[in-house]
Amino acid sequence: MWLYEKRLEYPVKIRTPNAALAKMIITQLGGPDGELGASQRYLCQRYTAPYPQVQGIMTDIGTEELAHVEMISAIVYQLTKGLTLDQIKAGGLDAYYVDHTMGIYAASAAGVPFTAAYFQSKGDVITDLHEDMAAEQKARTTYDNILRFADDPDVRDPIRFLRQREIVHFQRFGEALRITQENLNAKNFYAFNPEFD
Repeated sequence: MWLYEKRLEYPVKIRTPNAALAKMIITQLGGPDGELGASQRYLCQRYTAPYPQVQGIMTDIGTEELAHVEMISAIVYQLTKGLTLDQIKAGGLDAYYVDHTMGIYAASAAGVPFTAAYFQSKGDVITDLHEDMAAEQKARTTYDNILRFADDPDVRDPIRFLRQREIVHFQRFGEALRITQENLNAKNFYAFNPEFD
């Protein structure tokens, strides 16, 4: 059971709308390495994680990713609030506008809608944790790329926060992998890594 606090994990207060930047940042909502996919990946994988500590780490991070979905949505909303049709067109959001007006819609920067194909859950804790560590690095790289384009300090500040959380999540999944490896023995090793002759 989750308790919802009616505040963002980190404040988002963008004063200057920017359609082009919104078009890029929305990928961290519904793109292949975005927060929506991350939240679902970890919250699904936790069920088959064999150790309570690892389940806890997956639950903690999956829950925080939901908070990041909320932050990205707030960023995109504030970047698009009050745009004129000319600004929408100049920023490359005209096709998005036709389908969604300025509603928040989970898609990549290229306009590809979110799909469950973006996240994996294999049921093998070692496989899943390597997937998770890679996912956090890909998300960090995407935030790096966004920061290369964003010059507005109101946007850069929450994006930097989100980027830093990707690094922390990578480290926590590394901790979960160590916990898993320390618990492997002759009785359970092949349950996660079957040997085929």
